[in-house]
Amino acid sequence: MPFLPFYIPRHKQLKIVIVGGGYAGIAALVTLLRHMPGADITIVDTRPHHLKITHLHETFRYPLQDFLIPFSVLENRFDCRHVCATLPLEESTLQQWQNDKFLAVNDEILEFDYLLITSGSAIARMDKTKNIFDLDDFMTTSGSNLLSSALGKEDNGCISIVGGGATGIQFLFEIAHFLRRQKSESRLRLIHGADRVLDQFIAGFSTYTQACMADLDIDFHPNTRYLGQQEDRVLLEEDETGRKFHLASTMSFLFLGKRPQTYLPSNAFGQVMVQHKPLQNIFAAGDCSTYHSVGSNAMTAQSAVRKGQLVARNVLRHSGSLKLLEPYLHRDLGYVVSLGPMDAVGWLALEGNVVAGMPALMIKELVEAQYDLLLSGIDTYLI
Repeated sequence: MPFLPFYIPRHKQLKIVIVGGGYAGIAALVTLLRHMPGADITIVDTRPHHLKITHLHETFRYPLQDFLIPFSVLENRFDCRHVCATLPLEESTLQQWQNDKFLAVNDEILEFDYLLITSGSAIARMDKTKNIFDLDDFMTTSGSNLLSSALGKEDNGCISIVGGGATGIQFLFEIAHFLRRQKSESRLRLIHGADRVLDQFIAGFSTYTQACMADLDIDFHPNTRYLGQQEDRVLLEEDETGRKFHLASTMSFLFLGKRPQTYLPSNAFGQVMVQHKPLQNIFAAGDCSTYHSVGSNAMTAQSAVRKGQLVARNVLRHSGSLKLLEPYLHRDLGYVVSLGPMDAVGWLALEGNVVAGMPALMIKELVEAQYDLLLSGIDTYLI
């Protein structure tokens, strides 16, 4: 069994409930079992499968099933249990769970020594009609099937992509290459509320990405607000002037970012704070959590995995004799945005160190391989 600093076990088996089976939840599961193989772990998640959500744009090239891992598979692999349910996460409920050390799920009582809340963030939504799609649609239908069905016989219109953040850009380029492979005459336009794409990063990201967009003949409408899709046109508004106008549009794809439904302030060790006091036996990780620490609170898979690993280690330390917990200090080591099957842009080590093309693509493949190893139970992440 691997050595865990500041951990002197007092229990051979802990009962642990993990609410949320995303990146943070899986990272916590693997880390717990690595240091306590006999732990009794239950995952509570609304879906029947773990979804590698950061790969959804690739479903224009690969089947959606490639990115779904049924919890039944993980149950057999890690000797854990999955319960399909949704739980309320209000402050009063959390305090009650801390006091009771159990929660009621589907007419069943789940006792726990520790509760880990690792639910992700919700997708920002707007009203949708039959020709409006968002990330939720790609969770149930592969991109190739969804777009082919939506286009039907209309193969020469214009498709609007709304949102020039990382998710929107990745889908934009995958759609562009898919249309080329299909020899479709449909055009693409990107609508974004800022003056450049990927505006959360330094300008080098935008310069490279917008040059690639121009090579693919993608129209770009910066500083433009999306108001809605009506039949065969998209309604827009210029940010600076407030002028409203419409453009021909067969359909709209909305990638408006994440909006946390649950906001769980946590201390530097990952314990949930209620009325400025930590709940000793309830920890949080992933997009739902904000740590009062110098570590990264970015809503990325990388941060979610690191938080999940941290709270797992701290649960074990808290259950041990010393109770010396580890603060969250992780800073993201890089970030890569895919620009289609053979291109990418990102930063490595320092945010000003922009890499593009094949080197960026190789970094992305290595990071994804590292998470695939974690899913198999092999932890290659450095503490």
